[in-house]
Amino acid sequence: MELRRAATVGELTAAEYLFDHPVRPDWARRFLETRGHHLYLAYEGGEPVGFVSGVETVHPDKGTEMFLYELAVAEPFRRRGIGRALVRELASLARERGCYGMWVGVDTGNDVALAAYRSAGGKDDGTCTVVTWDFG
Repeated sequence: MELRRAATVGELTAAEYLFDHPVRPDWARRFLETRGHHLYLAYEGGEPVGFVSGVETVHPDKGTEMFLYELAVAEPFRRRGIGRALVRELASLARERGCYGMWVGVDTGNDVALAAYRSAGGKDDGTCTVVTWDFG
């Protein structure tokens, strides 16, 4: 397995099947060009098989933390340590960039995601409820 930071729209487009929706080149370009936005791809045999994305958030009284926005690993490649490796790579970057921590929201019942995050050193603090607004 090889991990690489995504640098081009072409890389994201080639990994499109891993995302929830088709990659929009204009949005992909904006993501890649925006300071504090990060995306790593995992490759097996030269093909993308997983990704993790993160966004640095800064607050005036807390400093900077990494929000792990999304983790995805193609079904045939799950339970091989790819998710763990991707999360650890993002956590390493967060430390390098001076983040005081990293967090992620997980859907209730998503035991596969929880297992990946725990295996990468994360812990469930059991205190989170996600409240959303839909503007679309």
